[in-house]
Amino acid sequence: MKIKMRDGSMREAAFEEELGRDAFRHTTAHILAQAVKRLYPDAKCAIGPAIPEGFYYDFEFPFRFSEENFPEVEAETRKIVKENLQLRQFTADRKWALEEMERRGEDYKAEILCGLRSEEQISFYRQGEHLEMCAGPHVAYTSAVRAFKLLSVAGAYWRGDERNRMLTRIYGTSFPDSRMLEEYLNRLEEAKRRDHRKLGRELGLFALLKEGPGFPFFLPRGLVLKNLLIDYWRRLHAREGYREISTPVILNRGLWETSGHWEHYRDKMYATVIDGEDYAIKPMSCPGGMLVYQMEPRSYRNLPMRVSELGLIHRNEKSGTLHGLMRVRCCTQDDAHIFMMPEQIQEEIKGVARLIDEVYSKFGFQYHVELSTRPEDSVGSDEDWAMATDGLRNALEDLGLPYEVNPGDGAFYGPKIDFHLEDSIGRTWQCGTIQLDFQLPQRFGAEYIGEDGKKHRPIMIHRVVFGSIERFMGILIEHYEGKFPLWLSPVQVKVLPVSDKYMDYAREMESAMKKEGLRCETDARGEKIGCKIRTAQMERVPYMLIVGEKETGTGDVSVRKREEGDLGRMPLERFLGMLKEEGI
Repeated sequence: MKIKMRDGSMREAAFEEELGRDAFRHTTAHILAQAVKRLYPDAKCAIGPAIPEGFYYDFEFPFRFSEENFPEVEAETRKIVKENLQLRQFTADRKWALEEMERRGEDYKAEILCGLRSEEQISFYRQGEHLEMCAGPHVAYTSAVRAFKLLSVAGAYWRGDERNRMLTRIYGTSFPDSRMLEEYLNRLEEAKRRDHRKLGRELGLFALLKEGPGFPFFLPRGLVLKNLLIDYWRRLHAREGYREISTPVILNRGLWETSGHWEHYRDKMYATVIDGEDYAIKPMSCPGGMLVYQMEPRSYRNLPMRVSELGLIHRNEKSGTLHGLMRVRCCTQDDAHIFMMPEQIQEEIKGVARLIDEVYSKFGFQYHVELSTRPEDSVGSDEDWAMATDGLRNALEDLGLPYEVNPGDGAFYGPKIDFHLEDSIGRTWQCGTIQLDFQLPQRFGAEYIGEDGKKHRPIMIHRVVFGSIERFMGILIEHYEGKFPLWLSPVQVKVLPVSDKYMDYAREMESAMKKEGLRCETDARGEKIGCKIRTAQMERVPYMLIVGEKETGTGDVSVRKREEGDLGRMPLERFLGMLKEEGI
């Protein structure tokens, strides 16, 4: 596939490469804009970038645009593809560009130009009558876009600012052939079926209420699931030598100024005033962890010091970004901080990486790793950043973990390793992270007494495994489609009496299983057994025990398994043995 670059040169790039894929979808966004302008000349174009799964374009329409308009827009888009228009790149000075955008009535393009330097040369791409102010790259001809689909419409504030006009954002995707598009659309349908918001409601796990947007309510079964994850997390961390702490949710402004959050993260923080002094609800747990480290003198003999915390954090996310449990304003971050000497960096990073690998393997996830380097908005010297980045890189290479470099995506205080896990339908999620930090110990004046009797500065690792308990729950719900493994199921066994006549025996079975530590419920409704079975199936319960006249007479249970159906009648002891073999 030929790609036209900003300098006018041509390059070959496959769709499977990031350059080729982005150029392909960016071109599709231009074709969409051209189709919209042909159909609705009074519409105004804003921006239209490629995104990981496709593209979007923001427009201002003189009417209410909806998905009902998709057929005519897609039909016009197909015409433009068939016209095989060449994308011609050229540059112009800002004066000409501004006059041209104003002549075309493209107010948003003109606003962008007004923010550029007067001497700057502006890159344009032309296809037929359509002109786009764009840095590229793009494919050479519109005919390359053989398969595309408009997916949805959403509102989007111009430049992401709630004070600006609300525009109409059209999302779409495109592929080189119809087979790839069909496979993608099938994955989308599967993702809708697994949507954790839908399943969370159906399975009685959590609720999202208008009284607290971004603040999820956990229902009894959802809290069981959350606590099972926390219990598992605690067992692993106790085994690995972590000591758990809990730090306050609200701390004063001085702490956040020292940590750098007040300067670099203030717009995401909730603030309040107590006794005339500014306070903030914590968006991260690390400054509180630093205070714990400094509560007493530390020796090199105490290091590494591994401190874990299930920290309740709050972040002021914009309402338009909230998404079930995946993007919330309040969550429990499975945080941990390791304080260490320079010579301990490699082993500690490798220890965390092995722990993350163990956890993801437990849940059946594959993953890939990225090394994220220094962003523009950062603190610290070049020397510290180089040392920190090399420390992470060397640990990955020692472990033999393949990785990609993600330039400029590190935290403001240090580089990081990000773990992107892949779920059962091929989607990736960034969850675990290891961040190496030379800055916070320096900003807080943290010290330890070395073997030489002198004071030294510790180095700090910030790391999470789940990321946040809430988000990881959302990922698991979709990964398993609500069909949790036995050990993780909020309800492991459901007893279904054929009628009220056998309720006492059902309760007896329930009590026996609870004594064995099983999470068991009895369906005491006055419904027919078929209805009870269907309900348990909808609830994704791993095992159902049907009890009636035969079972009551023999002291047995009739077992149905979620994936396998009827397993026949058996003594309760045999059934319990099966569960123990499966791992309860």
